[in-house]
Amino acid sequence: MIRILIVDDELPARQRLRRLLSAFDTVEIAGEAADGPSAIEQIRALRPDLVLLDIEMPGCRGTEVAASLPEPRPHIVFVTAYDQYAVEAFELHALDYLLKPVSRDRLAQVLDRARGPHPAARLPQPARFLARAGERYVVIPTSDIVAFLSEAGLTRLCAREREYWMEPTLNDLEQRLDPAHFFRVSRAAIVRLDDIKEVAPMPGGSGEVALKSGRRIEVSRRRFKELLDRLSGPA
Repeated sequence: MIRILIVDDELPARQRLRRLLSAFDTVEIAGEAADGPSAIEQIRALRPDLVLLDIEMPGCRGTEVAASLPEPRPHIVFVTAYDQYAVEAFELHALDYLLKPVSRDRLAQVLDRARGPHPAARLPQPARFLARAGERYVVIPTSDIVAFLSEAGLTRLCAREREYWMEPTLNDLEQRLDPAHFFRVSRAAIVRLDDIKEVAPMPGGSGEVALKSGRRIEVSRRRFKELLDRLSGPA
């Protein structure tokens, strides 16, 4: 049984997909969402196997939803009226890209592919992240981010102007961030190398970095020497 989440801001489009999917006895509709933020919440809560994801939606685009998901991710199939996002979609390792109106035969092909093994491909290094600001989701360019901090089971994204919360763990983020620009200084923090203003050794072999913003972050003993090597090496 394949559990599917349908995400589209247009009710007729969701209803059409439901009708098409009802012809397949190996499919269960786990739920629906009508915008990007709701899609993120539903994916986190329902853990579907497959997400049929529109691209142009309120709140945030479908490609931004897909880029923000932590591992393990469901299969993502973009369902859209626009063909210009195909390259971006497949860079996000989408299982497929369907143009509306979707045919039953085309949907059958997607379901056959979804029954196969989930690809373990490494996601591309993102140019942006999706984070929460109160009840809204906002898009933060990677170039604006100075640190990620793990606190109380969530991740604090520290941008140059303000801070946000997000779902992906530091382990997820470490796999996706460019190591030429970001470094994991401890189990609880990843920092942008170019934003480190100074490094101070601490008793016992650990240390502390001071960022240009003034924030100070502890560096574990295991990571301290490697950090010094990274900072003294070529940019």
